[in-house]
Formats: sequence, structure tokens, C-alpha cells
Amino acid sequence: MLTGCIQKLKTTLSDPVEYQLPIDGVDFPLNACIGKSITLKFLGKIHCLYCNRLIKKSYNQGYCFPCAQTLARCDFCIVKPEKCHFHLGTCREPEWGQTHCFMPHVVYLANTSGVKVGITRETQVPTRWIDQGATQALPILKAKNRYQSGLIEVALKQWINDKTDWRKMLAGIGEPIDLLAKREELLTQLPLGSYEIELFESTSIISIHYPVLKYPNKVQSLNFDKTPEISGTLQGIKGQYLILDIGVINIRNAAGYRISIEWQ
Repeated sequence: MLTGCIQKLKTTLSDPVEYQLPIDGVDFPLNACIGKSITLKFLGKIHCLYCNRLIKKSYNQGYCFPCAQTLARCDFCIVKPEKCHFHLGTCREPEWGQTHCFMPHVVYLANTSGVKVGITRETQVPTRWIDQGATQALPILKAKNRYQSGLIEVALKQWINDKTDWRKMLAGIGEPIDLLAKREELLTQLPLGSYEIELFESTSIISIHYPVLKYPNKVQSLNFDKTPEISGTLQGIKGQYLILDIGVINIRNAAGYRISIEWQ
């Protein structure tokens, strides 16, 4: 048994993806538990991921209310990068913004619950794709910063979805999509001269396989707030979700929760 505060799942791109659960500084290998009975028990304490204070409720996937109101990583422009306000001098943490936002960002296509467009820091490839449960991914272009990539994503949303239907993503593998053809189609629509970008010319679609023995017939969501003790057979892991025979739980949403984990 292990006990401690958990954070979002760590991943390594392999065949299949390797998953580790960070729990109080220990990266617990989860793949070895697939097919086995596990029990996850919420011990009633939540800690802010940033300041570590004890809190009754977390915000923005793991932060206390004051941190959620003051940290740049919790600002609305993280979800909508085209709303960046750094140039106005109102960034909550200018140094953090320089480090995380003013660096190359990749605009990509991914097959999650269907084809979608997304953006991520260049350093977060392929982690971002795995976190979203993508089975295929293909970079389109590289922008010089998060703001520019956000503008491009907004422009592309006229022709392509930017959301993942997490229930559909967890229901199975999904049909393969010709991402190369979709990339060429979208690039003919985009006014490339309006942005400072670098096009990717690779014709290699990244295929991602997940350690799943069985996908659920019906996706039933679980969480520690409503079900403090969750026991079942771990049938697989995809995205940030543990797939059990009794339902699925998003580990990222439980970041900062103190739990115990037992397996047989």
C-alpha cells in the first residue's frame, strides 16, 4: 500500500504508453496493476499543488482559491491563449509567462474522439497528446509563442473542432483518420503570410497505443468527492483516466488529494 498526495499521471511514449502515478515523490508504475484489483481511498485531505496549504476544495485541477486567483498558470488566457494580456502589463507572473508562454508552441492535429486541432509548448510533445488520449497526432506548424499559436488555433476552428469528447475517447480506439490530408486541407485555408511560423514537413503520423485490456461498454464517471473509496479491476489507462470495471476516474482532477492505493 502507498499513501500520499497525488499529481497528474506521468507518461512515457512507448508501445503501449507507460504510466506512473506520482504520490508523495514516488512514481508508482501503474501498468503493472492492469488486470489486477486496486483500491483507491480518499483520506479526506486536499493540498494545494503550489503552496501546499490544506484546503476543502481545489480549483483549476489542484490549487487553492488564492493561488487560482493569483497564479498566471490559472489565468483565463491559459485556456484561451488568444486572450493573452502580457503586452498590457497585466500578467499575473511576468517571469512565469516569459518562461512558459514566450517559447515555441506547436499547432497540431490529433485523433482523440475524432480529429481536433490543438496547441502545446514544444517541450510538451508528445505528453500533451497522450494526456488527451490521442491515438494519432501530427504537428502542423510551429509558432514563436503561445499567443501566436492561439490566434492560429482560433482561425482553424472555423473548419475543425478543438474539443475532445472524453466519453467517446474512453469508449474505444476509434477509426484511423488521414491527418496528412487534413493538414493539407487546413493549410490551404489558413492565410500563412499573416503569422510568423515554421511549417512541419514530416509525413510521419505519430501512432499512440494505450495499455487497455477492455474499454467500457458504458462510460461511468467516478470521483473521490462522491465516492471516497473506489475499488475494482483496473482494465486500462488512457489519457489521464484510470479505466476500472466499475467506472473511470480522471486522476488530473484529483491532483492534490491525499489517497491510499492498494493492489492485488
